[in-house]
Amino acid sequence: MILTEIQKNDIAARYPGVFLDAGRRSIGAWAVAAGIAAYLVFAWWFFSIGAVFANARWEIAGAYLADWVSYESRPNVRFQGDSLRVSFPRFDPMGRNPDPDWLERTSSASGEVVRAVVDMSGAGRIDIAPGRVTVTRGGETLVADIVADERVDASGALPEWAAQRAPGQKVIVDFGFSGRAEIEDDEVKIRHRFLGWANFLFDPDSPFWNRSAVEVLSLVWSGERIDPQRSNLSLAWNNILYNAEWQHLDVWTKLLQTIVMAFVGTVLATLVAFPLAFLAARNITRSVVVNQLSKRFFDFLRSVDMLIWALFFTRAFGPGPLAGISAIFFTDTGTFGKLYSEALENIDDRQREGVKSVGASPAAVQRFGVLPQVLPVFLAQSLYFWESNTRSATIIGAVGAGGIGLKLWEAMRTNSDWENVAYMVLLILAVVFVFDGISSYLRQRLIAPEASAKSS
Repeated sequence: MILTEIQKNDIAARYPGVFLDAGRRSIGAWAVAAGIAAYLVFAWWFFSIGAVFANARWEIAGAYLADWVSYESRPNVRFQGDSLRVSFPRFDPMGRNPDPDWLERTSSASGEVVRAVVDMSGAGRIDIAPGRVTVTRGGETLVADIVADERVDASGALPEWAAQRAPGQKVIVDFGFSGRAEIEDDEVKIRHRFLGWANFLFDPDSPFWNRSAVEVLSLVWSGERIDPQRSNLSLAWNNILYNAEWQHLDVWTKLLQTIVMAFVGTVLATLVAFPLAFLAARNITRSVVVNQLSKRFFDFLRSVDMLIWALFFTRAFGPGPLAGISAIFFTDTGTFGKLYSEALENIDDRQREGVKSVGASPAAVQRFGVLPQVLPVFLAQSLYFWESNTRSATIIGAVGAGGIGLKLWEAMRTNSDWENVAYMVLLILAVVFVFDGISSYLRQRLIAPEASAKSS
């Protein structure tokens, strides 16, 4: 049915409130949208977000991300008159006396190295000879003449993948993901990157190092004993646990500390907040003074961030899990107290009055009239915070509260062990995913029966 204009005006005259409210709602929605848009524009200007994106050094961020999934070998080729000296760092992933197939050395009759050619995994080549370095990449060639201990002279214009701040200074050559090289007046520093995690299972000190998986399994299963005092399986497992580069046993131990910190802190907070919440609930404890003191105590505990508590307890107890447990305990006691007391204040008083009407004692009234209503909610909230505290324990560990957070921070501070950082982050993610699933399952088991009981 289509209304005429006269009918519309007649309805609007008889029911002005309906049309007025609709108009107000429409104006209100547009006002909210305009306010949000204005705030976003203000935030963009106030925090200079455009300038931040424009001035960001995205190449550094890309290098960090690449370091998460790769490792570098760092040979140095030093000029020594008419010869070269090729050396690797002490803890290079290639081992103690590396002789990789991507670095070709040419020696003279006297045994001195007179030429070194580095293949950057197909991304380019670096041909190093006394007094001259020739770099080839993508069909372009850069020739740099070396005046020993004085200057580096690049012949012609530099290609896009090379940079030199000033004439005579070092030349930096970029090969993308494959790495880079720095050509200086006394040496060439090479950073050759490879995809993967080097020596993840066995370090260069292990007899299983640099062996294929088939060779390792063959030795473990039926090979002659490497160490007469133990089996090859026991030796292999020991070498994995005490891997000097990845420190698996220490990482797993610290991860277990983090899990224990979250669990113990949450359990203690639950046990302390549970009775205190009854004091803060106005319908349970009728004293206004006790209510206010309890609630202000909860406000004090949760108003101080967990990270601040962790810093305080680290100074008080020293670095370690005890500081982390205390920080979680204090913060969660305040949070649980507030949540529990609010749940108590919203219970159905008819159940409590029913228990009281049969002459039950005050303790029995709380036991049978209150607890059945709130206990599933209490446990569900505690389970959620247990899962959340597993993540929080990692953060507070970085300030000295122990656990894997402290080890993660130590790896990040070196600015070179980003593959170790990625390893620990993946372990933390796996633990959080598992605990999230367990917590969600248990909460559903607790709340679903309660919801179905109320609906019936």
